[in-house]
Amino acid sequence: MSTIDMRGAAAVAGIAELHYRRGESPHGELRMTLQAILAACADAGIAPRELDGFVSYAGGGNDGSVIGAALGVDDVRYSAMMWGGGGGTVAAAINAAAAAIATGQADCVVAYRAMAQADTGRLGYAKYYYGPHYLAHGIGSPAQVCAMRTQRMLEHDGVPREAMRALVLAAYRHAQNNPTAQAYGKPLDEDAYEQSRLVTEPFHLFDCSRESDGAVALVLVSAQRARTLNQPPAYVIAGAQGAPGGYSARIDNDDQYSTAGFAGVNGRPGVADRLWAVAGIKPSDVDVVQVYENFSGPAVAALIDHGLAPSGPAAGSVLTVDNLTAGIGTLPVNTSGGNLGDAFVNGMNLAAEAVRQIRGTSTNPVPDAKLSLFIGGPMAPLVSSTLFGHEDAL
Repeated sequence: MSTIDMRGAAAVAGIAELHYRRGESPHGELRMTLQAILAACADAGIAPRELDGFVSYAGGGNDGSVIGAALGVDDVRYSAMMWGGGGGTVAAAINAAAAAIATGQADCVVAYRAMAQADTGRLGYAKYYYGPHYLAHGIGSPAQVCAMRTQRMLEHDGVPREAMRALVLAAYRHAQNNPTAQAYGKPLDEDAYEQSRLVTEPFHLFDCSRESDGAVALVLVSAQRARTLNQPPAYVIAGAQGAPGGYSARIDNDDQYSTAGFAGVNGRPGVADRLWAVAGIKPSDVDVVQVYENFSGPAVAALIDHGLAPSGPAAGSVLTVDNLTAGIGTLPVNTSGGNLGDAFVNGMNLAAEAVRQIRGTSTNPVPDAKLSLFIGGPMAPLVSSTLFGHEDAL
């Protein structure tokens, strides 16, 4: 089946998310996963027994056989899990669900992620993909690895540090309109941002994502069926994932060192290039973006990789607080508050917000949004993106 056949073949019909402060969830990952899936099915108007496909980003202990049995589904026809850390393939989980529907492997697929500190702990020192070339020099956390790449982006490429600050302040601005956001009622200004403690240069405290307990589920069905259900469909227009050559977990001075991993190299198209080619649109056509911010610097790099902002000093003219704010700017980003101001469920919560923008139900709605982009974890070994669209965009 060609990539063109995938365009709009599947749609998100139901969404649900739960999130709590780190370590404060009342239940473990399995129960929260089930709660989120049941709520997403209710949102769509689908009986949970109809689910026949299950795709998770990480969380391998709760696979399709476990979730399907707990829900009493009629038949598990499709089950998959996306690899890669740092949220890199969280969007790919949605792409896989859409592909399963488009190719007839399943009819009703849920993409999900759950996190509970009591179950699986947190991403502590040296628990990720770090090889001896990192550990021997004291580099053993995601913040440290991404900080080195971000510092190269600032010093070598000339991207102004103020672009990072603008991304953070826009997220906190959006969070003030979202009652469920952890930063709700806690506005952030430039002085507080600048005076916050340095975590690892160039990241200050507010450049770093929150850690939350919670679960998110998105239920996908065929485009034809989605039109008969409760909610306006958010069609999967295009998706892409990959690990470009020379950019991986075990290389630390590669050709794309200051990028987020979505860019092409040596004339080869990258993940972002493939996304736009399949979608048949230009980056400037996108109405709203949800970009995974493990840290502010990688998110800035991801926006640049996708052609949404220029590289170098010119990035500062696009990445301003007002231009990143819904209802004000031309590039509204992370309209729920994102991983920085809302919650962090490995980025799957950003996908739910991308769908809400198509529905018009976001707490910071972008008027008449037709194309909503979800960018998975940047500067991860594997990366991915998904473009959602309104029916008018098909």
